[in-house]
Amino acid sequence: MRLARLRRRCWSNLGIKLFGSYLVIVGAGMVTLLIVSELTARTLFELHFARMMSGETMQGMKGMMGPMGMGPTSPMWRAFDVAVEDTFRTAMRQVLFVGTGAALVTAIGVSLFVTGRVVGPIRRLAMASRRIASGHYAERVAPDSHDELGELAVSFNDMASSLEAAERRRLDLIGDVAHELRTPVTTLEGYLEELLDEQLAPSPELWAKLHGEAGRLRRLIDDLQQLSRAEARQLSIRFDTMSTDELVREAVDHLAPHFEEQGLRFTTELEPDLPAVRADRDRAQQVLVNLLTNALRYTPAPGSVDLRVRSLDREVELVVADTGIGIAAEDLPHIFERFYRVEKSRSRALGGSGIGLTIAKALVEAMGGRIWAESDGPGRGSRFGFTLPVAA
Repeated sequence: MRLARLRRRCWSNLGIKLFGSYLVIVGAGMVTLLIVSELTARTLFELHFARMMSGETMQGMKGMMGPMGMGPTSPMWRAFDVAVEDTFRTAMRQVLFVGTGAALVTAIGVSLFVTGRVVGPIRRLAMASRRIASGHYAERVAPDSHDELGELAVSFNDMASSLEAAERRRLDLIGDVAHELRTPVTTLEGYLEELLDEQLAPSPELWAKLHGEAGRLRRLIDDLQQLSRAEARQLSIRFDTMSTDELVREAVDHLAPHFEEQGLRFTTELEPDLPAVRADRDRAQQVLVNLLTNALRYTPAPGSVDLRVRSLDREVELVVADTGIGIAAEDLPHIFERFYRVEKSRSRALGGSGIGLTIAKALVEAMGGRIWAESDGPGRGSRFGFTLPVAA
């Protein structure tokens, strides 16, 4: 079991695979050379030895041999040794030539096979990247190993999924912006046409409606501009040390009358001795006011909204809990996406642009914090929280 696990771990490393492939190529060449030498050395030596024995030199040596002519020190014996040595060298040269050729062919074949296994996934990645560059964001590469190439294929697929999602969000953004702009522009156009046709008499109430629609259009444009800066990470963040109690008090003083007018119970729970936080005062105030305003909008009377603040390890947590309409489980993962609404018709009636939470998420992350949303389901309220880092 341990050996099998070690083997899987070793072969999941591309460097070890390449090193092993080199050893396989060298080993294949050596084995081929040995086999060819073993099969051809004896045959070639016997062939050349037979040619030597039947040659004119050996025939002359046999005629000159006398009874005392074949001693170990005789000239004929030395000539015979030289002839045998030349024959052996000639045979070995041919053996090595044939064996080296066979080993080279084998090494080339093994190299092509190993190269195909290594280069094949890279070529597929290159082809897939070219298709993605041409706009085919659904392109994916199947990882066929567990080494670095397999990890590269998984990372490539993750990148392709992100690009596909970004492209889908871009197209959705264009459609959503067009839809959001159409409503106030259509309203303004309708009133102005009636004024031009003298079908509607100017009045302070009419001018107030036109002013309200123009203000709605301006707020949407401002939100879109801020969203564009947030997603491009071009928000201006001026970090400063600020009191958490002061941050909460300013937001509560600003929105408490609105909760009272709405008939909602609004409470705050602050942990004693809260540490100061390091954040942008205006941006942190914007995030907290946005969460409280959403709770005010989507909590029908009689209901309640609670602001709970406590100190965690190296950060301060602020949670806005309400008893409002709640959020379905399938909506929670998308709640911070731009123009996403849980109840679209009701959200538009209440004047929300649908990008406030997206901007809040970008602001919190730019200040080094976290933001999240929780809900037990529709009609059971929701909880929005974010954190800010504690000042050193």
